[in-house]
Amino acid sequence: MRQILQPQIPIVHHLVDHIHGFELVVMSQILDEEPTIAQLVFADLTRSGRRTDTGRDGMTAEQVIRAVIIKQMNCFSYQELAFHLADSRSYRTFCRLGINDKPPSKSTLQYNIKKIGPETLESINQILVRHADGAGVEHGRKVRVDCTGVKTNIHAPTDSWLLWDCVRVLVRLMHQAEDLVGFCFTDHSRRAKHRFIGILNARAKKRTKLYRDLLKVTRATAGFAEATDTPLMRAEGLDLMDALAAQWVAQQLRHFVGLTHQVIAQTERRVLNGESVPAADKLFSIFETHTDIIKKDRRDPLYGHKLCLSSGASGLVTDCVIEDGNPADSTLAVEMMQRHEAVFGILPRQAAFDGGFASKANLAVIKDMGVEDVSFSKRRGLKVSAMVKSSWVYKRLKRFRAGIEGVISFLKRCFGLRRCTWSGLPSFKAYVWSSVISANLLIIARHKLR
Repeated sequence: MRQILQPQIPIVHHLVDHIHGFELVVMSQILDEEPTIAQLVFADLTRSGRRTDTGRDGMTAEQVIRAVIIKQMNCFSYQELAFHLADSRSYRTFCRLGINDKPPSKSTLQYNIKKIGPETLESINQILVRHADGAGVEHGRKVRVDCTGVKTNIHAPTDSWLLWDCVRVLVRLMHQAEDLVGFCFTDHSRRAKHRFIGILNARAKKRTKLYRDLLKVTRATAGFAEATDTPLMRAEGLDLMDALAAQWVAQQLRHFVGLTHQVIAQTERRVLNGESVPAADKLFSIFETHTDIIKKDRRDPLYGHKLCLSSGASGLVTDCVIEDGNPADSTLAVEMMQRHEAVFGILPRQAAFDGGFASKANLAVIKDMGVEDVSFSKRRGLKVSAMVKSSWVYKRLKRFRAGIEGVISFLKRCFGLRRCTWSGLPSFKAYVWSSVISANLLIIARHKLR
């Protein structure tokens, strides 16, 4: 039947007849079955101590965690997430936004999502893993472990680029100080930029001279910044807002001046003195100071953090550890088995590791813990009979371990784990865990749909 006009527009959302719509329905049901998740998020949202029974209605804890899942599942920016929550009927239904509810803005989404701490997200992942155990999706009797790296949102950390970053940031802050208290200084940013570009394009023999001049300019800029502290702290006659702004600028200048001296020192050691600076002494970014350098074999170095992941036969990421520095894989095997036991309450019957985890000590300890079959993809002097019952079991576990490469690829391609776009170490950890729980929730939903 065809009509000229629609007599009555429906006032409720209908499910979309699409596989992704079915996935969202099952994912929503899983979250409904685990009310502890919303309670954990609510505790983080109200951590500041503000009253929750007055004022405008904000985003509920349930809406916030569901928005996190939609964001990471589609690799949306906050602006894109705000648009899709306003435009998509399916995503509005999943995030529990009514048909007349005003969608949250990008700033509201950012404010609420960044309040969720990494410890809370890790606890949520454990709840999802236990839910998968109860639903028969993952029993934890078979586990595979591997490491990967996740980049921080920085550029290539060359010495010249770091020096140029220091100069431009200090100059920007000193211009703000100039507007507040009338402080005068010499702006060397133009000269520093010319030296920075010159170093990028110069031959090796001519770079040292350019580096010396860039270091001279950076030291001079740092000296002006240090002299700015006293006028800012002694500022008189300012109103409250300008006085607070002066304190903030002074604090930022102290922070970046300290980092500037560190960059100058490591550049002098490496470029002028020809020293090999240890990774622990290096600063790779003045904005993401927590960044580590990750080197694996002959691959290009990665600037970010090392992750150690555990995965089960279902493809779920059962555990994730964000490491400090670049520890050897062989030092992580026993810890991952202990963490697996803490999550599932039992040790796995079979465990498959990458070749970097192999060592006689690791094999002995894990066997003593009660794991029956322990496979390393590279034997490194270990006998197959010492690891597993038979060569057939070893081959099966070796193939099983290769599946975690697909899990890592899935996280990086589909859930934004290739590069973290959030600033700061706590936010980095929260970003990683939000990607993991989004992937796990989708995997559990797909298993249930089967």
